[in-house]
Amino acid sequence: MGVVEEIRDRLEAAFAPHELEVTDESEKHRGHAGWREGGETHFHVRMRAGAMAARSRLERHRAVHAALGQDLVGRIHALALDLDG
Repeated sequence: MGVVEEIRDRLEAAFAPHELEVTDESEKHRGHAGWREGGETHFHVRMRAGAMAARSRLERHRAVHAALGQDLVGRIHALALDLDG
């Protein structure tokens, strides 16, 4: 299973989003810090979930990182988050 699928699976399980897009943007960062051959280093997540509605921006980011888990977050160099309720 690739990292995109792992991210998607963990976020779906934790938040049951009504909209979820996970994009591997690694190729845009070729040659930059953290990039490695094969990609799977830089990601963009756009998620809309009712569970996010009452949370502040910081709480939303913390919740996503907790749901992904340290094992997965540790393998990702950059994670851009666009989160809303």
